[in-house]
Amino acid sequence: MSEVYLSHNTIVSNYGFDSLAAVTNIMQEQSSLQLIEDPSILSKPVCTSRVNTEQLQEAVALLDPREPYTRLEQLLIVSLAKTIQASGLSLNERVGLLISTTKGNIDVLDAKSPFPKERAYLHTLGEKVKTFFGFHHEAMVLSNACVSGVLAIAVAKRFIHQGKYDHVFVVAGDLVTKFILSGFNAFQALSDAPCKPYDKNRVGINIGEVGTSVLVTKDSHALAKESVVLLGEASCNDANHISGPSRTGEGLFRSIGSAMKQAGVSAVDIDCISAHGTATVFNDEMESIAFNRAHLQDAPINSLKGYIGHTLGASGLVETIVGMHSLHQNTLFCSKGFEALGVSQPLNVIHKTTQKPLNTFLKTASGFGGCNTAAIFKKVTSQ
Repeated sequence: MSEVYLSHNTIVSNYGFDSLAAVTNIMQEQSSLQLIEDPSILSKPVCTSRVNTEQLQEAVALLDPREPYTRLEQLLIVSLAKTIQASGLSLNERVGLLISTTKGNIDVLDAKSPFPKERAYLHTLGEKVKTFFGFHHEAMVLSNACVSGVLAIAVAKRFIHQGKYDHVFVVAGDLVTKFILSGFNAFQALSDAPCKPYDKNRVGINIGEVGTSVLVTKDSHALAKESVVLLGEASCNDANHISGPSRTGEGLFRSIGSAMKQAGVSAVDIDCISAHGTATVFNDEMESIAFNRAHLQDAPINSLKGYIGHTLGASGLVETIVGMHSLHQNTLFCSKGFEALGVSQPLNVIHKTTQKPLNTFLKTASGFGGCNTAAIFKKVTSQ
Protein backbone atom coordinates (compact mmCIF):
# COMPACT_ATOMS: atom_id res chain seq x y z
CA MET A 1 0.00 0.00 0.00
CA SER A 2 1.04 3.61 -0.55
CA GLU A 3 2.56 5.51 2.33
CA VAL A 4 0.46 7.83 4.46
CA TYR A 5 2.02 10.92 6.03
CA LEU A 6 1.29 13.22 8.95
CA SER A 7 2.23 16.72 7.87
CA HIS A 8 1.09 20.26 8.71
CA ASN A 9 -0.12 20.67 12.28
CA THR A 10 -1.19 23.20 14.91
CA ILE A 11 -1.34 23.03 18.71
CA VAL A 12 -3.50 25.64 20.44
CA SER A 13 -2.57 25.49 24.12
CA ASN A 14 -1.69 27.55 27.16
CA TYR A 15 1.79 27.83 25.62
CA GLY A 16 0.48 29.70 22.58
CA PHE A 17 -1.42 29.15 19.36
CA ASP A 18 1.04 27.14 17.28
CA SER A 19 2.94 23.87 17.56
CA LEU A 20 6.35 25.51 17.83
CA ALA A 21 5.38 27.36 21.01
CA ALA A 22 4.39 24.11 22.70
CA VAL A 23 7.41 22.17 21.45
CA THR A 24 9.86 24.92 22.45
CA ASN A 25 8.50 25.07 25.99
CA ILE A 26 8.53 21.29 26.31
CA MET A 27 12.12 21.18 25.07
CA GLN A 28 12.99 23.69 27.77
CA GLU A 29 11.15 21.50 30.33
CA GLN A 30 8.62 24.25 31.08
CA SER A 31 5.22 23.03 32.28
CA SER A 32 1.98 24.87 31.51
CA LEU A 33 0.22 23.36 34.54
CA GLN A 34 -1.00 25.80 37.17
CA LEU A 35 -2.81 25.55 40.50
CA ILE A 36 -6.18 27.29 40.18
CA GLU A 37 -9.02 27.95 42.58
CA ASP A 38 -12.31 28.19 40.70
CA PRO A 39 -15.42 27.08 42.64
CA SER A 40 -17.42 27.16 39.41
CA ILE A 41 -15.59 24.04 38.21
CA LEU A 42 -14.43 22.38 41.45
CA SER A 43 -14.85 23.10 45.15
CA LYS A 44 -11.15 22.63 45.87
CA PRO A 45 -7.91 23.84 44.24
CA VAL A 46 -6.86 21.84 41.20
CA CYS A 47 -3.74 21.76 39.05
CA THR A 48 -4.62 22.13 35.40
CA SER A 49 -3.76 23.79 32.08
CA ARG A 50 -6.34 25.99 30.33
CA VAL A 51 -6.14 28.02 27.14
CA ASN A 52 -6.31 31.80 27.62
CA THR A 53 -9.97 32.74 27.09
CA GLU A 54 -9.48 36.30 25.81
CA GLN A 55 -6.81 35.32 23.30
CA LEU A 56 -8.96 32.43 22.07
CA GLN A 57 -12.01 34.64 21.61
CA GLU A 58 -9.96 37.25 19.77
CA ALA A 59 -8.49 34.61 17.45
CA VAL A 60 -11.85 33.13 16.48
CA ALA A 61 -13.43 36.57 16.09
CA LEU A 62 -10.85 37.36 13.41
CA LEU A 63 -12.02 34.27 11.54
CA ASP A 64 -15.77 34.83 11.98
CA PRO A 65 -17.08 37.80 14.00
CA ARG A 66 -20.73 37.04 13.15
CA GLU A 67 -21.64 33.82 14.95
CA PRO A 68 -21.03 32.85 18.59
CA TYR A 69 -19.12 29.60 19.04
CA THR A 70 -18.70 27.42 22.10
CA ARG A 71 -15.31 27.26 23.77
CA LEU A 72 -14.55 23.85 22.25
CA GLU A 73 -15.65 24.98 18.79
CA GLN A 74 -13.30 27.95 19.15
CA LEU A 75 -10.38 25.66 20.01
CA LEU A 76 -11.07 23.39 17.05
CA ILE A 77 -11.67 26.21 14.58
CA VAL A 78 -8.57 28.23 15.47
CA SER A 79 -6.33 25.16 15.30
CA LEU A 80 -7.81 23.77 12.10
CA ALA A 81 -7.78 27.14 10.33
CA LYS A 82 -4.03 27.41 10.82
CA THR A 83 -3.41 23.86 9.63
CA ILE A 84 -5.58 24.21 6.53
CA GLN A 85 -3.88 27.48 5.65
CA ALA A 86 -0.41 25.96 6.09
CA SER A 87 -1.33 23.00 3.87
CA GLY A 88 -2.50 25.15 0.95
CA LEU A 89 -5.13 22.53 0.11
CA SER A 90 -8.49 23.32 -1.46
CA LEU A 91 -11.33 21.63 0.39
CA ASN A 92 -12.74 19.55 -2.45
CA GLU A 93 -14.56 16.22 -2.40
CA ARG A 94 -11.29 14.32 -1.89
CA VAL A 95 -10.66 15.95 1.50
CA GLY A 96 -12.18 14.52 4.70
CA LEU A 97 -12.67 15.78 8.24
CA LEU A 98 -12.30 13.79 11.48
CA ILE A 99 -12.99 15.27 14.92
CA SER A 100 -11.65 13.57 18.04
CA THR A 101 -13.22 14.38 21.42
CA THR A 102 -14.44 12.50 24.48
CA LYS A 103 -17.10 14.88 25.81
CA GLY A 104 -17.58 17.48 23.08
CA ASN A 105 -19.60 20.54 24.09
CA ILE A 106 -20.38 19.13 27.52
CA ASP A 107 -20.26 22.61 29.06
CA VAL A 108 -23.45 23.73 27.27
CA LEU A 109 -25.41 21.47 29.63
CA ASP A 110 -24.56 23.86 32.45
CA ALA A 111 -27.57 25.91 33.53
CA LYS A 112 -25.66 29.16 32.90
CA SER A 113 -24.64 28.29 29.34
CA PRO A 114 -25.99 30.69 26.69
CA PHE A 115 -26.08 27.90 24.11
CA PRO A 116 -29.01 25.54 23.46
CA LYS A 117 -28.63 22.08 24.99
CA GLU A 118 -28.79 20.53 21.49
CA ARG A 119 -25.29 21.93 20.96
CA ALA A 120 -24.02 19.09 23.17
CA TYR A 121 -24.76 16.49 20.49
CA LEU A 122 -21.55 15.32 18.81
CA HIS A 123 -23.09 15.44 15.35
CA THR A 124 -23.97 19.10 15.95
CA LEU A 125 -20.34 19.81 16.82
CA GLY A 126 -19.29 18.10 13.60
CA GLU A 127 -21.77 20.11 11.56
CA LYS A 128 -20.56 23.41 13.05
CA VAL A 129 -16.92 22.73 12.19
CA LYS A 130 -17.73 21.29 8.76
CA THR A 131 -19.91 24.27 7.83
CA PHE A 132 -17.40 26.83 9.08
CA PHE A 133 -14.73 25.58 6.69
CA GLY A 134 -16.94 24.32 3.87
CA PHE A 135 -15.92 20.67 3.78
CA HIS A 136 -17.81 18.73 1.09
CA HIS A 137 -18.49 15.71 3.31
CA GLU A 138 -20.01 15.37 6.75
CA ALA A 139 -17.54 15.35 9.62
CA MET A 140 -16.94 12.06 11.39
CA VAL A 141 -16.73 12.53 15.16
CA LEU A 142 -14.65 9.85 16.86
CA SER A 143 -15.23 9.47 20.58
CA ASN A 144 -13.56 6.43 22.12
CA ALA A 145 -12.33 7.59 25.51
CA CYS A 146 -8.69 8.61 25.73
CA VAL A 147 -7.47 6.64 22.71
CA SER A 148 -9.56 8.86 20.44
CA GLY A 149 -6.70 11.06 19.22
CA VAL A 150 -4.42 8.22 18.11
CA LEU A 151 -7.34 6.20 16.79
CA ALA A 152 -8.47 9.16 14.65
CA ILE A 153 -5.08 9.16 12.92
CA ALA A 154 -5.43 5.44 12.26
CA VAL A 155 -8.95 5.87 10.87
CA ALA A 156 -7.75 8.69 8.61
CA LYS A 157 -5.03 6.41 7.23
CA ARG A 158 -7.56 3.68 6.55
CA PHE A 159 -9.89 6.08 4.73
CA ILE A 160 -6.98 7.04 2.47
CA HIS A 161 -6.00 3.42 1.82
CA GLN A 162 -9.62 2.60 1.00
CA GLY A 163 -9.63 5.38 -1.60
CA LYS A 164 -12.34 7.43 0.07
CA TYR A 165 -10.09 10.45 0.53
CA ASP A 166 -6.68 11.68 -0.58
CA HIS A 167 -6.30 13.90 2.48
CA VAL A 168 -7.94 13.96 5.90
CA PHE A 169 -7.76 16.78 8.43
CA VAL A 170 -7.89 15.45 11.98
CA VAL A 171 -8.76 17.94 14.71
CA ALA A 172 -9.10 17.17 18.41
CA GLY A 173 -10.07 18.91 21.61
CA ASP A 174 -11.62 18.62 25.06
CA LEU A 175 -12.30 21.11 27.82
CA VAL A 176 -11.49 21.53 31.50
CA THR A 177 -15.03 21.59 32.86
CA LYS A 178 -16.93 20.97 36.07
CA PHE A 179 -18.36 17.75 34.62
CA ILE A 180 -14.95 16.28 33.78
CA LEU A 181 -13.16 17.42 36.93
CA SER A 182 -15.92 16.18 39.21
CA GLY A 183 -15.79 12.80 37.51
CA PHE A 184 -12.07 12.32 38.05
CA ASN A 185 -12.40 13.75 41.54
CA ALA A 186 -14.95 11.04 42.31
CA PHE A 187 -12.23 8.50 41.46
CA GLN A 188 -9.96 10.31 43.95
CA ALA A 189 -7.54 10.60 41.05
CA LEU A 190 -7.06 14.38 40.77
CA SER A 191 -3.82 15.99 41.92
CA ASP A 192 -3.43 19.54 43.23
CA ALA A 193 0.24 19.41 42.22
CA PRO A 194 1.86 18.79 38.82
CA CYS A 195 1.57 15.11 37.96
CA LYS A 196 4.54 12.73 38.05
CA PRO A 197 4.02 9.85 35.61
CA TYR A 198 5.76 6.58 36.56
CA ASP A 199 7.23 8.19 39.68
CA LYS A 200 6.97 6.47 43.05
CA ASN A 201 5.74 9.73 44.64
CA ARG A 202 2.97 10.44 42.13
CA VAL A 203 -0.30 11.62 43.62
CA GLY A 204 -2.67 11.66 40.67
CA ILE A 205 -3.77 13.11 37.38
CA ASN A 206 -3.99 16.65 35.98
CA ILE A 207 -6.60 17.56 33.36
CA GLY A 208 -5.64 19.98 30.57
CA GLU A 209 -7.18 21.40 27.44
CA VAL A 210 -5.89 21.97 23.93
CA GLY A 211 -7.17 22.24 20.41
CA THR A 212 -4.91 20.46 17.96
CA SER A 213 -4.96 19.38 14.33
CA VAL A 214 -2.91 17.61 11.68
CA LEU A 215 -3.10 16.85 7.98
CA VAL A 216 -3.01 13.14 7.13
CA THR A 217 -2.21 12.74 3.44
CA LYS A 218 -1.05 10.33 0.76
CA ASP A 219 0.91 13.02 -1.10
CA SER A 220 4.63 13.19 -0.45
CA HIS A 221 5.11 16.68 -1.91
CA ALA A 222 4.76 19.96 0.00
CA LEU A 223 5.05 18.23 3.36
CA ALA A 224 5.85 20.10 6.55
CA LYS A 225 9.47 19.74 7.63
CA GLU A 226 8.43 17.72 10.71
CA SER A 227 6.43 15.18 8.68
CA VAL A 228 6.37 11.46 9.47
CA VAL A 229 5.15 8.27 7.82
CA LEU A 230 2.57 6.22 9.69
CA LEU A 231 4.14 2.76 9.44
CA GLY A 232 1.60 0.77 11.44
CA GLU A 233 -1.30 1.10 13.85
CA ALA A 234 -3.58 -1.17 15.81
CA SER A 235 -6.26 -1.10 18.48
CA CYS A 236 -7.41 -3.71 20.97
CA ASN A 237 -10.10 -3.62 23.62
CA ASP A 238 -9.42 -6.04 26.46
CA ALA A 239 -12.88 -5.34 28.00
CA ASN A 240 -11.26 -5.48 31.43
CA HIS A 241 -13.34 -2.91 33.34
CA ILE A 242 -15.41 0.20 32.78
CA SER A 243 -12.60 2.38 34.15
CA GLY A 244 -9.76 0.16 35.36
CA PRO A 245 -6.96 -1.05 33.04
CA SER A 246 -6.00 -4.68 32.66
CA ARG A 247 -3.65 -5.97 35.36
CA THR A 248 -1.71 -7.87 32.68
CA GLY A 249 -1.56 -5.05 30.12
CA GLU A 250 -3.20 -7.40 27.62
CA GLY A 251 -4.91 -4.86 25.39
CA LEU A 252 -1.94 -2.52 25.14
CA PHE A 253 0.46 -5.43 24.62
CA ARG A 254 -1.63 -6.77 21.74
CA SER A 255 -2.02 -3.32 20.19
CA ILE A 256 1.74 -2.79 20.22
CA GLY A 257 2.40 -6.23 18.75
CA SER A 258 -0.12 -5.77 15.94
CA ALA A 259 1.19 -2.30 15.11
CA MET A 260 4.75 -3.64 14.95
CA LYS A 261 3.68 -6.48 12.68
CA GLN A 262 1.92 -4.10 10.31
CA ALA A 263 4.92 -1.74 10.35
CA GLY A 264 7.40 -4.56 9.80
CA VAL A 265 9.53 -3.57 12.77
CA SER A 266 10.65 -5.14 16.03
CA ALA A 267 11.35 -3.75 19.48
CA VAL A 268 14.96 -2.90 18.62
CA ASP A 269 13.75 -0.60 15.82
CA ILE A 270 11.80 1.67 18.20
CA ASP A 271 13.96 4.67 19.11
CA CYS A 272 11.59 6.08 21.73
CA ILE A 273 8.08 5.80 23.13
CA SER A 274 5.54 8.55 23.72
CA ALA A 275 3.38 6.77 26.26
CA HIS A 276 0.01 7.53 27.83
CA GLY A 277 1.43 7.97 31.35
CA THR A 278 -1.44 9.48 33.32
CA ALA A 279 0.36 9.34 36.70
CA THR A 280 -2.28 7.12 38.25
CA VAL A 281 -1.17 3.94 39.99
CA PHE A 282 -3.22 1.55 37.88
CA ASN A 283 -2.44 3.07 34.46
CA ASP A 284 1.31 3.45 35.01
CA GLU A 285 1.61 -0.09 36.35
CA MET A 286 -0.36 -1.55 33.45
CA GLU A 287 1.85 0.24 30.93
CA SER A 288 5.04 -0.97 32.58
CA ILE A 289 3.81 -4.55 32.29
CA ALA A 290 2.72 -4.17 28.67
CA PHE A 291 5.99 -2.53 27.58
CA ASN A 292 8.03 -5.25 29.24
CA ARG A 293 5.92 -7.97 27.63
CA ALA A 294 6.64 -6.27 24.28
CA HIS A 295 10.41 -6.20 25.09
CA LEU A 296 10.42 -2.40 25.07
CA GLN A 297 11.67 -1.86 28.61
CA ASP A 298 14.98 -0.41 27.33
CA ALA A 299 13.47 2.04 24.85
CA PRO A 300 13.56 5.66 26.10
CA ILE A 301 10.03 6.54 27.21
CA ASN A 302 8.23 9.70 28.25
CA SER A 303 4.81 10.99 29.18
CA LEU A 304 3.91 14.57 28.26
CA LYS A 305 1.18 14.84 30.89
CA GLY A 306 3.53 16.76 33.20
CA TYR A 307 3.59 19.59 30.65
CA ILE A 308 0.00 19.97 29.46
CA GLY A 309 -1.96 17.55 31.62
CA HIS A 310 -4.27 14.87 30.31
CA THR A 311 -6.15 16.45 27.44
CA LEU A 312 -8.50 13.45 27.02
CA GLY A 313 -9.67 13.08 23.40
CA ALA A 314 -6.90 15.40 22.22
CA SER A 315 -4.08 13.76 24.18
CA GLY A 316 -3.12 11.15 21.60
CA LEU A 317 -3.03 13.67 18.76
CA VAL A 318 -1.18 16.47 20.54
CA GLU A 319 1.39 14.00 21.88
CA THR A 320 1.85 12.54 18.40
CA ILE A 321 2.53 16.01 17.02
CA VAL A 322 5.10 16.71 19.74
CA GLY A 323 6.63 13.32 18.91
CA MET A 324 6.93 14.34 15.25
CA HIS A 325 8.92 17.41 16.24
CA SER A 326 10.98 15.33 18.66
CA LEU A 327 12.07 13.03 15.82
CA HIS A 328 13.11 15.87 13.54
CA GLN A 329 14.94 17.70 16.30
CA ASN A 330 16.66 14.44 17.30
CA THR A 331 15.72 15.19 20.88
CA LEU A 332 14.34 12.98 23.64
CA PHE A 333 11.99 15.13 25.68
CA CYS A 334 12.17 14.74 29.45
CA SER A 335 9.24 13.02 31.18
CA LYS A 336 8.58 15.94 33.49
CA GLY A 337 7.99 15.14 37.15
CA PHE A 338 9.84 11.83 37.07
CA GLU A 339 12.50 11.19 39.71
CA ALA A 340 12.36 7.58 40.87
CA LEU A 341 10.62 4.60 39.28
CA GLY A 342 7.32 3.75 40.92
CA VAL A 343 6.15 0.71 38.93
CA SER A 344 6.96 -2.97 39.35
CA GLN A 345 8.61 -3.46 35.95
CA PRO A 346 11.71 -1.71 34.59
CA LEU A 347 11.23 1.28 32.29
CA ASN A 348 13.81 3.60 30.72
CA VAL A 349 12.02 6.84 31.64
CA ILE A 350 13.64 9.95 30.14
CA HIS A 351 14.67 12.10 33.12
CA LYS A 352 16.55 14.79 31.16
CA THR A 353 15.99 16.30 27.72
CA THR A 354 18.75 14.80 25.59
CA GLN A 355 20.02 15.00 22.02
CA LYS A 356 20.04 11.63 20.24
CA PRO A 357 19.68 10.49 16.60
CA LEU A 358 16.05 9.41 16.16
CA ASN A 359 14.20 7.75 13.31
CA THR A 360 11.07 6.03 14.67
CA PHE A 361 8.77 6.39 17.64
CA LEU A 362 5.88 4.49 19.14
CA LYS A 363 2.81 6.33 20.40
CA THR A 364 0.43 4.54 22.72
CA ALA A 365 -2.85 5.42 24.40
CA SER A 366 -5.22 3.66 26.76
CA GLY A 367 -8.65 4.58 28.02
CA PHE A 368 -11.78 3.73 29.95
CA GLY A 369 -13.66 0.65 28.85
CA GLY A 370 -10.50 -1.33 28.10
CA CYS A 371 -9.54 0.44 24.86
CA ASN A 372 -5.89 0.59 23.78
CA THR A 373 -4.22 1.94 20.65
CA ALA A 374 -0.66 1.99 19.31
CA ALA A 375 0.90 3.68 16.29
CA ILE A 376 4.44 3.67 14.89
CA PHE A 377 5.88 6.65 13.01
CA LYS A 378 9.03 7.13 10.96
CA LYS A 379 10.77 10.39 10.18
CA VAL A 380 10.54 11.67 6.59
CA THR A 381 14.12 12.56 5.72
CA SER A 382 13.71 13.74 2.14
CA GLN A 383 10.94 15.36 0.14
